[in-house]
Amino acid sequence: MTRTLILDIETIDENWEDLDKMSQESLSAWIRNESKNEEELENNMKNLREGLGFSPLTGEIVAIGIHDFERAKSAVYYQTGDKEEKKSEIEDVLYEPVDEAKMLNKFWEIAQSYDVFVTFNGYQFDMPYILIRSAVHGVRPTANLMTNRYVTMQRGGKVHLDLQDQLSFYGAMRRKGSLHMWTRVFGIQTPKSEEINGHAVADMYKEGRYLDIAKYNAADIKATSELYSRWLQFLKF
Repeated sequence: MTRTLILDIETIDENWEDLDKMSQESLSAWIRNESKNEEELENNMKNLREGLGFSPLTGEIVAIGIHDFERAKSAVYYQTGDKEEKKSEIEDVLYEPVDEAKMLNKFWEIAQSYDVFVTFNGYQFDMPYILIRSAVHGVRPTANLMTNRYVTMQRGGKVHLDLQDQLSFYGAMRRKGSLHMWTRVFGIQTPKSEEINGHAVADMYKEGRYLDIAKYNAADIKATSELYSRWLQFLKF
C-alpha cells in the first residue's frame, strides 16, 4: 500500500543586527541602488528584515508538521526557545518540542517509511529549506525530494507532489493562488487569518507563543490534506 505524508514548515528570521556587516551589505546592496528616495529605501529595508525567515541562509525552521494521509494521524515537532515544554496530544495531534537539528533528524527518519510527499508550494519553499537546514546541521537526508517538479519525471522511488503546481497545472494558470485562496474556493476551513499567518510566526516566536505556532502548523497540514483529497477525487488523471 502506498503511504502518503503531508508536510509543512514554519520558519523565523535571524536578527538583522546579529548579521555581520558583509552579509548585511550583500543582502541590501540592490535596495540601496534601486530605491528612488529615502521613504522607498526605508520601506524596502523593512521588508528585507521582515523577510529574512523565508531563506534558509538567514532563517531557521521552528516547526515541521506531518500528517499520515492513509492513517489520518498528525504530529508537529516544534522549537520552544529556552522554555521547557512537555510532549502533548491535543485533538489527535501529537506536539513534541525539539530543537531544529533533532526536528530534521526525526523528519528524515520518518520519511524513509513513505512513498509520496505532499506539500503546497513545497518545491519553491519547504523542501529546499529542509534540505539546506539539514546540511547546516550535518543531517543527511534519506531521500531526494527535489529530483523534478513534474511528477511523471521524478526518479528514485519517492514522489514529491506540490499541490500548488498541480492545481495551477505547473503554472499554466496566470495566478497560482495561495493556500488560503485554494481552501476558500473548495470550502475548506482556512488556517490563515489576519492574526495568524506565515508572516506573523516570527513575532509569535518572540512572544513565546510556541505551541500556538505548532497549532497553526497543524491547521496548515490539515487544510493541505483536505485539499489533496479534493485533488485526488476530481483532478488526478
